[in-house]
Amino acid sequence: MDEEEHLNKRHRNGGAQNSTADNQMKDSHDRLNENGEPKGPIVKTLKSRHKGPVEDGVTTINLGPLCRKLGLAWLMTDPNLWCVKDICGWVCAIFTWLLVLYAEYVVNFVMLLHNPNTTWSIVNGLIFQFFAFMAVASHVRCMLTDPGAVPKGNATQENIKRLNLADGQVVFKCPKCVSIKPDRAHHCSVCQRCIKKMDHHCPWVNNCVGESNQKFFVLFTMYICIISFHALYMSIHHFITCVGREWKSKSCSGVSPPATTVFLIFLIFEALLFGIFTAIMCGTQVSAICSDETGIESLKNDDSHQKKGYWLSLKATFGHPFSWKWFSPFSTPKFAYSKSYLHCV
Repeated sequence: MDEEEHLNKRHRNGGAQNSTADNQMKDSHDRLNENGEPKGPIVKTLKSRHKGPVEDGVTTINLGPLCRKLGLAWLMTDPNLWCVKDICGWVCAIFTWLLVLYAEYVVNFVMLLHNPNTTWSIVNGLIFQFFAFMAVASHVRCMLTDPGAVPKGNATQENIKRLNLADGQVVFKCPKCVSIKPDRAHHCSVCQRCIKKMDHHCPWVNNCVGESNQKFFVLFTMYICIISFHALYMSIHHFITCVGREWKSKSCSGVSPPATTVFLIFLIFEALLFGIFTAIMCGTQVSAICSDETGIESLKNDDSHQKKGYWLSLKATFGHPFSWKWFSPFSTPKFAYSKSYLHCV
């Protein structure tokens, strides 16, 4: 009797196993098309040292309710401020503002305010103030603008189905932010997000330079370069004038000759250092835009994407069509040639 029960049990277990195997074969067959190829896209998770998603390095602040309350909603194209939670980046950003503030003090209160040539002072003062304001505005826009982050956690079955990709087409998934990784996107280890057309992460603006804020970064480096060389010119001119008058005239400055010399030397050093640095950065960025190649792609010698012409690349960064808005940090570019960010093949 026991032996008969045992045989029946083995028969039932064997039947269940056969049924499971049949179901697996059926499921496997259902996932194949007529040609024996997998149905739907193939999701590949990129390799990572981290086990599972990492903590977001960015926080967003919604200023929409405050702007609507103050009647300033028309000023905000995007009410969400992008803030990177990096202490080193915030220190560098504040240090940048302090350098501009120091230049403002020396130019206005040490040089221009005591110059006997009123016309020269007014003209140079207005020029310097305009470009300094544009530089700070470009810096703030670059720092607080979403550089082109892929929505975090969008690598779901629903979103993948919405892509309507061909059978066997590969979709890459970032394991750190659980996002569908687009073509030419890279994961930033500071922001902990995948950034479209990421060029590099710049601590001076405490943000990544990517598809949506590269224009503001180019403007920031350009305007800093302009005010640096303008301050350098005014400092040398003022120093030569004071030496020619043997520091006896009140037109030199409102402080003592030694203090004036120290102020001018530090300003000349600052202007030379950051003028050359930002000129190189601005030229490098414009060259990268014209060649349609990001800094990371250049380092990796990655030529897998189809490159656009230099004029289309410029309009893809600064907006379409060409106008004075290209040089304004208050104008958000219209990306006429941007592509879908949902997938990468």
